[in-house]
Amino acid sequence: MALTIVQTSEEAGKGYWDWEIHLEGSDDELDRVKYVEYVLHETFPDPIRKISDRSSGFQLETSGWGTFRVYITIKLRTGSEIEESLNISFDRTREKSVVI
Repeated sequence: MALTIVQTSEEAGKGYWDWEIHLEGSDDELDRVKYVEYVLHETFPDPIRKISDRSSGFQLETSGWGTFRVYITIKLRTGSEIEESLNISFDRTREKSVVI
């Protein structure tokens, strides 16, 4: 089984971007996830964001400028964790597959 981490963005003007990151997968795969923790660059207010909303695909929406690496912990209902990272890129959609 596999999930996909997806990051998209839209230019908001003056060098800023609105962007989001979420998980995609089958209902069975997403049901196995308890929450996703995203660790953003330290310049973000509250850089550690824990998302438990399964209906949104554990989506985080925010805005910013510059590129950085986001660290992702997928906490499964079994108690195990999957740790990943993704370089945020505002000029294109980014995707990364994760085996669960």
